[in-house]
Amino acid sequence: MRIGMLTSGGDAPGLNAVIRGAVLIGQTVHGHDFIGLRDGWRGLIEADTMPLGRNEVKGISKQGGTILGTSRTNPFEGRGGVDRVTEVMTELGIDAIIAIGGEGTLAAAKRLTDAGIRIVGVPKTVDNDLDATDYTFGFDTAVQIATEAMDRLRTTGDAHSRCMVAEVMGRHVGWIALHSGMASGAHAILIPEQRTSMEQIAAWVTSAASRGRAPLVVVAEGFTLDSMDDPHSERGLDAFGRPRLGGIGELIAPLIEERTGIETRATTLGHIQRGGTPSAFDRVLATRLGMAAVNAVTNGDWGRMVALRSTEIVTVPFAEALGTLKTVPQSRYDEAAMLFG
Repeated sequence: MRIGMLTSGGDAPGLNAVIRGAVLIGQTVHGHDFIGLRDGWRGLIEADTMPLGRNEVKGISKQGGTILGTSRTNPFEGRGGVDRVTEVMTELGIDAIIAIGGEGTLAAAKRLTDAGIRIVGVPKTVDNDLDATDYTFGFDTAVQIATEAMDRLRTTGDAHSRCMVAEVMGRHVGWIALHSGMASGAHAILIPEQRTSMEQIAAWVTSAASRGRAPLVVVAEGFTLDSMDDPHSERGLDAFGRPRLGGIGELIAPLIEERTGIETRATTLGHIQRGGTPSAFDRVLATRLGMAAVNAVTNGDWGRMVALRSTEIVTVPFAEALGTLKTVPQSRYDEAAMLFG
């Protein structure tokens, strides 16, 4: 069987480990052939490919990014669509596709599968917001990077008696903010699941400052104040029609300073959370998911994605992954909030 592989959407530490795991198990155990599709769905629509064998994947599990390249191309726009995908797959001799990506990628994969295209998915979201899997690769690395950055922010905040605001990724959910905030001893954690007033944020900051601490506030990019209707966005829409978020840290920093009188600075970690070497946990998880994806292709489990449940890798329907987001439960936030201020 000839399998096309693509990585779509935002990059995440561990993508290369998925590719390596799939190619190695696919060739050595099942005798499959692989072809890389460049830059996500764009490579499939435009028949832009690269060789993908053992030589191409050697030593890549420790590398960040993706050797296949990625983009936020929507396969149903422009020249795309089911007919074009079928045409290219026939032209290239591709029997099935392994699509590695997040919510947008898997939604497109489901539409194509419903139309008869043979696809198996691998979940990829640094935000860890897909409900069908316990963890996604890249999340552990992002938390680790964010925690280290906040440790550094705390030392400069202490030196100047400033309040430091750290903005991290988290479009709809606050898992990165919650975990990195708890790990770094943040005095307030602001997440999309919890609308909070400026008065409450100022109270937490003032409480920390009154004890001689330089306050640290962690905010997810999708957080909204209780006075806001929508998350802060000044960057337009992506290819799937979703707002490009960012800037909430810069928005609330002057409001904190105004209400508390404490000099406040904001830092947006942004793409640094996606880059660099994946953690050991993410390398192992990504490799296992890649191996399981090839097994799913071999078994003909079309329209399904591989997922982590407890410590086991299973397959679930695309629909289950796309039903609801995995949000931070109230109990987990309440647990963290006991440490605020």
